[in-house]
Amino acid sequence: MHGIDVDGYLSRLGVTHPGPPSIAGLFAVHRAHVERVPYETLEIQLGRPTTIDPNESAGRIIRDQQGGYCYHLNGAFSALLAALGYDVAWHRAGVQRHGIANRPGADGNHLGLTVSGLPAAVAPDGRWLVDVGLGDALYEPIPLRAGLYHQPPYTFILRRSEVEPAGWRLDHDEKGSFAGVDFAADRAGTSDFEAQHKYLPTSPESGYVRVMTAQRRRAEGADILRSCTLTRISPGGSQVITLDRSDDWFTALADIFGLTLISVDDASKARLWVKVHSSHLAWVAARQTGHD
Repeated sequence: MHGIDVDGYLSRLGVTHPGPPSIAGLFAVHRAHVERVPYETLEIQLGRPTTIDPNESAGRIIRDQQGGYCYHLNGAFSALLAALGYDVAWHRAGVQRHGIANRPGADGNHLGLTVSGLPAAVAPDGRWLVDVGLGDALYEPIPLRAGLYHQPPYTFILRRSEVEPAGWRLDHDEKGSFAGVDFAADRAGTSDFEAQHKYLPTSPESGYVRVMTAQRRRAEGADILRSCTLTRISPGGSQVITLDRSDDWFTALADIFGLTLISVDDASKARLWVKVHSSHLAWVAARQTGHD
């Protein structure tokens, strides 16, 4: 799992080698990752299948300057942390959206991570919740300890899960892109996520299939693109911009999310734009008829 290009990965993040495992080093690579490697579902929209192998995900992040969703981002990040000497563990998790009758619980639609062995006053047992695969959520790790955590413009609540024995629940801010996520306590492996990874990029019912998204966290905000609607969130509020011209859309992908699509040919880019713009027009039509 750890056969990745560590120097290439750190270069992609724009950070120097953090040295032996430390809280400062963990925070530095976490912040850099969410700032520079976006959460995105472009490979699904392009019809290019992926695996959840951390080495493959890391290669795409480094070589193609892309991101991915939780299996790719947290999988690759866990491999980087392990290569840097951190004690990192996978956990089966489950994200629930706003306004949807999702059953709480860790159904495997999300790959969660914890890091152990780094005690501090706020984390006496040395355990931290780390997650670079939740889009607009954590900017920095938080102690695996119940409490209220402020990371502008959001406030998170970490508490014991009501449905996962010995597990945890992270409640997102009401301004966030999802309601919350449950984490199972036990360590997980690739097999725990295979069923959901098969469903998410292929099922017509999957949000990943229906709507392209790209998300990036900033120190005091977040950028979220859904089809052609760009939302820029800051402590002072939100700005919503419609990108209904292909040039503007691809420019935003590059300038805001760092997605230059260097591995995508012109014909594929043209098909991608048609698909994304069609999704946007369908959403606009649904809103006008009250069916959103």
